[in-house]
Amino acid sequence: QVQLVESGGGLVQAGGSLSLSCAISGRIFAVMGWFRQAPGKEREFVSAIRWSGGATYYAESVKGRFTISRDDVKNIVHLQMDNLRPEDTAEYYCAAKIGNSALITHVNFYDFWGQGTQVTVSS
Repeated sequence: QVQLVESGGGLVQAGGSLSLSCAISGRIFAVMGWFRQAPGKEREFVSAIRWSGGATYYAESVKGRFTISRDDVKNIVHLQMDNLRPEDTAEYYCAAKIGNSALITHVNFYDFWGQGTQVTVSS
């Protein structure tokens, strides 16, 4: 049974840091991604990592501030978020893609999703 379980969300002041984790069980995926969704907005891509080789990709809005990584022993994907801004406030979701290992940014190409974890950045 496939499960993606996020943790690490919370409340932080602008300029602060948070680290999100996504624990993976059930199988290994070609690509792991992080998405976020703010109230009243569509779910948007944040970052992705190819499981084999570790290639990464970031949305322009988080490039240089967020870092995605994977622990292939513990089967966990991390998202280190630094220099957080109020506009980063959203529910953050871990997502997993099977099949080819292209670093896709569109939500429709991901096959499994976690339940989400809330990140709130105060100004």
